[in-house]
Amino acid sequence: MSGVNDIRSTFLDYFKTNGHEVVSSSPLVPRNDPTLMFTNAGMVQFKNLFTGLETRPYSTAVTAQKCVRAGGKHNDLDNVGYTARHHTFFEMLGNFSFGDYFKERAIELAWNLITKEFGLDKKRLLVTVYHTDDEAHGLWKKIAGLTDDRIIRIPTSDNFWAMGDTGPCGPCSEIFYDHGDHIWGGPPGSPEEDGDRFIEIWNLVFMQYEQVTKEERINLPRPSIDTGMGLERVAAVLQGRHDNYDIDLFRALIEASEDLTGVKAEGERRASHRVIADHLRSSAFLIADGVLPSNEGRGYVLRRIMRRAMRHAQLLGAREPVIFKLLPTLVQQMGRAYPELGRAEALISETLKLEETRFRKTLERGLSLLSDATSSLGKGDSLDGETAFKLYDTYGFPLDLTQDALRGRGIGVDLTGFNDAMQRQKAEARANWAGSGDKAAETIWFELKDRFGATEFLGYSSETAEGEIQALVRDGASVEVASAGDSVQVVVNQTPFYGESGGQMGDTGEIIGEGFVLDVSDTQKKGEGLFVHVATVREGRVKIGAAVSLNVDHNRRSRLRANHSATHLLHEALREVLGTHVAQKGSLVAPDRLRFDISHPKPILADELKIVEEMANEIIVQNSPVTTRLMAVDDAIAEGAMALFGEKYGDEVRVVSMGQAVRGDKAGRPYSIELCGGTHVSATGDIGLVRLVAESAVGAGVRRLEALTGEAARAYLAEQDERVKTLASTLKVQPADVVTRVEALMDERRKLEKELADAKRKLAMGGGTAGGGDTFRDVAGIKFVGKTLAGVEAKDLKGMADEAKAGLGSGIVLLIAVSEDGKASAVVAVTEDLVSRFSAVDLVRVASAALGGKGGGGRPDMAQAGGPDGAQAEAAIEAVVQAIS
Repeated sequence: MSGVNDIRSTFLDYFKTNGHEVVSSSPLVPRNDPTLMFTNAGMVQFKNLFTGLETRPYSTAVTAQKCVRAGGKHNDLDNVGYTARHHTFFEMLGNFSFGDYFKERAIELAWNLITKEFGLDKKRLLVTVYHTDDEAHGLWKKIAGLTDDRIIRIPTSDNFWAMGDTGPCGPCSEIFYDHGDHIWGGPPGSPEEDGDRFIEIWNLVFMQYEQVTKEERINLPRPSIDTGMGLERVAAVLQGRHDNYDIDLFRALIEASEDLTGVKAEGERRASHRVIADHLRSSAFLIADGVLPSNEGRGYVLRRIMRRAMRHAQLLGAREPVIFKLLPTLVQQMGRAYPELGRAEALISETLKLEETRFRKTLERGLSLLSDATSSLGKGDSLDGETAFKLYDTYGFPLDLTQDALRGRGIGVDLTGFNDAMQRQKAEARANWAGSGDKAAETIWFELKDRFGATEFLGYSSETAEGEIQALVRDGASVEVASAGDSVQVVVNQTPFYGESGGQMGDTGEIIGEGFVLDVSDTQKKGEGLFVHVATVREGRVKIGAAVSLNVDHNRRSRLRANHSATHLLHEALREVLGTHVAQKGSLVAPDRLRFDISHPKPILADELKIVEEMANEIIVQNSPVTTRLMAVDDAIAEGAMALFGEKYGDEVRVVSMGQAVRGDKAGRPYSIELCGGTHVSATGDIGLVRLVAESAVGAGVRRLEALTGEAARAYLAEQDERVKTLASTLKVQPADVVTRVEALMDERRKLEKELADAKRKLAMGGGTAGGGDTFRDVAGIKFVGKTLAGVEAKDLKGMADEAKAGLGSGIVLLIAVSEDGKASAVVAVTEDLVSRFSAVDLVRVASAALGGKGGGGRPDMAQAGGPDGAQAEAAIEAVVQAIS
């Protein structure tokens, strides 16, 4: 039972048997505490339960909570690898009571677990209590049978826990294990307490008070329990080890590191293997929870952790990326308890490999430059800040690595000079940016970004989060307060709201704080990394620094995700059907529809659109997972990922893959692979259905397609179906026979139209052939027909003129049709024997001039012209007569 996995499951099963709800570990990125960079204790996910802001269907719970302490107030990074019990990632076992049981039951449960289930020797255990907590002191004597000398009263804050300056608080009781007198150290509270003989393994917090003000403390109506037991620490005790890095989990990781590097974990190399094992855990779990390496916020802390491990791999002699090769061992050790490791294994591996590949280039270049810059320095000297900043800014060599590389030589870094150089660069950047055209009006966003850093985006994995308002902007200026009815732009330290980019519209929703509500109508990205919420204060009064809950409109986000993912599938289908010349030239991903433009030189045929739609829906019904990886942009494109028009990509990109190809060269491989920073469905089936509804031209060589998905597509099809049923009813046929009936009606209409046109021509020409009887007149020995026709279309004049010309045998025909709006069209026809004497073009121009027009054209035997004044038709006929005579 002493293996880490066995200890964890025993703890959870023990409390489950004792009526506790087993609650899964929350993510490492806190969703309900904007003051924390990472989840660092088991109680974080229950904070709102303790304060009464939230209720759940259980009153007792047990967890194995993953935690990270590597940034902010809780930063153990520099100690990791050099001590026995410091970690960046650790697991906290805990049981909780939310107003259910209190001290007696908590102590009883703890004592029975560690002495009976875990089998620890009672003689090696002692406890601490807060110096005024007589109740806890008496309960330890009663339940555990401990003597007074093994119940130590501690008067300091070490044994009094508080959530903050105000709020729930209470005394603690810590359980210590005595490793034996062969190790130096004394019990807690003694002058030798910093030694390693007595190790704290469990802390029980008795949450019984509320700190109302600094001076006032009252009893809570429902006291609660919050406990925390470090899994690595108790595993070391149960496995007879004094060092956390000697437990089975770490031994497996360190042995894998030894095998890969060929260097034993002995002597001065031991710390490097420990750093790699510890940092692999924190890196993998952070990436699995949606954190990716960057130069801001949580991503920067992750990058520091990763690069510290990679630096130690280099110290062990590794000449190529190795950290990612340890991942299978970690998944084997911890994947069963934390399945998210297995689900994200490909993403974690790609991210680790990419970061180490890039870092090795940075490290090699930086160390060379550093060596040159410090060749004349000796122990006790300092590298000037300007050089340190140049290494950081120009060559990407972090300050902490510069310090670490010089530490062994006893050389420091001029931090004041480094910070001065940093501030100068920011000032120059601000000045340059303020003077760049339209951007000058938005200088405020640059200033806010400079002051607060980039907004932490949590929206890939969550639609709700807690945050703290950093800035309010109204009419282009920062304000301290906004009241009901005010329109403001809100900057929060972290947000689940997606900012409009890549064609995807920004999220909407609510921001709620104590006494106020803001309606978010849009979210925009500003100032290279700020997410700005465009909002109206619905009620109350909002101030800078207020703690808030951010809630994305779930239904709208779901529709946006579906439309965005459908765009990717349609894009790939179009490339397969039309050719690889197809490239996206812009898009709009809205909640109710999607629209995107592609490069294609001609209209897309209906049959082609049908195949495209069928192929996209074929992938949708697969319901295959949509996966995301982080890759170098060149590597991603080399693997077939498409970069979209209008997007800006850095060195590292998110690669979104969806579906599995079922035909052609890609069969069995991902169907769609694109570089994309937008939000997407979890599985293709979440799209539901895609329906193409329009195709048109928007410019030379660019076609536009519009489509609907999910409920919108189903509603569209339902509407179309209703139209067909209505049409069938009107036609008095079954819906399946509508097309046949309409085709028959169209044929019948065409016949009737032809018959009607023939009748109109005959009627217009006097009921017979134009050349028959006495219908022509003699003009200078030439047979001439000149008629003004009513109710005849201009397009029919040539046919009628040909018919009249044939009836004459030899002669000239002029036909003028006058439209309802008074405009005239004229046609002149000349028989073949007369074209040497008379040109139809010349004659029709004479008619056109009389009709108020200009010009005319055609052949010598047939020409056409027009004019605006149909009332002059008879005058036009006479003008042509004069021209002939």
